[in-house]
Amino acid sequence: KTRKHRSVGTERRRNGVRGESGVSDDDLASEVLSHYSSASESASVIEEGTGEVVDEQTAQEETEDKLKQCIDNLMDKSAKTRLAALESLRLAFSSRVLYEFLLERRFTISDCLERSLKKGGGEEQAAAATVCALLCMQLGGGVEGEEGFKMLCPILSSILIDSFASLSARQSCARALGMCCYVSASDDAEDLLKSIGHLESVFVGAYPLGDGTLPSVKAGIPALHSAALQSWALLCTLCPASRINTILNHHMPRLHACLESSEVNFRIAVGETIALLYELGRDIDQEFEYEDCDALCDSLKNLATDGNKHRAKNDRRKQRSIFREVLHYIENEDFTEEKIQFGIEAIYIDGWMRRRIYDAFKEVLESGVRHHLQFNPLLRDIFGLGPPLILDASVKASKISRTERHLFNSAAFKARTKLRNKVRDKRADVM
Repeated sequence: KTRKHRSVGTERRRNGVRGESGVSDDDLASEVLSHYSSASESASVIEEGTGEVVDEQTAQEETEDKLKQCIDNLMDKSAKTRLAALESLRLAFSSRVLYEFLLERRFTISDCLERSLKKGGGEEQAAAATVCALLCMQLGGGVEGEEGFKMLCPILSSILIDSFASLSARQSCARALGMCCYVSASDDAEDLLKSIGHLESVFVGAYPLGDGTLPSVKAGIPALHSAALQSWALLCTLCPASRINTILNHHMPRLHACLESSEVNFRIAVGETIALLYELGRDIDQEFEYEDCDALCDSLKNLATDGNKHRAKNDRRKQRSIFREVLHYIENEDFTEEKIQFGIEAIYIDGWMRRRIYDAFKEVLESGVRHHLQFNPLLRDIFGLGPPLILDASVKASKISRTERHLFNSAAFKARTKLRNKVRDKRADVM
């Protein structure tokens, strides 16, 4: 099966001529993004001075030609050219839904990403890992996404646990592994458990030593620990009750100790993870309570009122805000609901699990998250939004047909949140 899939990579020879192009890499990246922006504004535009109607299909074809050039550039000998191509693809993937375009090119792109991850420098590896996450997000939770995950997961995991790899690459791989597994891993529990294990092996480096003291770590490591912990927390939302009980017993006391970390962002990641685990515990048993809850609440109160002058003012403000929320939730099950507006729709973030899921997508998609909430069937399925809305009756039949094909594929998307209990029950039997 692998050989057959890899052979599809020969399509790269038909996508264009390899080598130098007449425009710079930066120009190509900006043109790709600007074409996507203009193509999305309306179904058609009138060229100034000519009166000719240029429909969206024409703009789409021009943009796809530029994306094909970017894909070809992923195989260039120049690291600078490959980096520019990765950045162009990141911008395009995060700003638009490209399922049909990517469907027939997914093996070529996956081959190129695998090569960048294996042979590229740290910066290229980090960029390629981000594009891996975006690719899985574009392909969704169906068979195509699973194929990409099976191909890219081993190399993402390998870089993540390699202590000699670039820290930026390891951090990017931590986020990509969590997202790819959340979106694309099959119902077989093995993939989920492997990914959880790899992420755990990284952030446990921040856990207290045998004498109870926290280990000293070099600069940059806390950011890696935070990324691994957050991706791990995301995957915990997929675990069945039996696994959650094991996680609570093993990790809660150690995470409690990590609240004493000197790194504010890591402390915040730990606090949010504690709240998420508490929510998972209460979902299983409404009477759940951590055995050392009083001491935990004391630690949270100290952080929620921290006035240490040696810490930056913004860090203190952010820390106090987050830990007030965590404390209120643990003491009173009180969560401050947040509304995310996009177009004429909105989603409500009404719990720690839902917040972690939304934040994970936002970290990868950045400013494109609202567009994907509007049009990406995967995200709409995860957040319970239903099919994408078609508001403009003048949208061309071909466009509607494309949307309908997306919706057809969305039927194959597997549930990926704690709210979809059928999936969790299914995994429970395997585990």
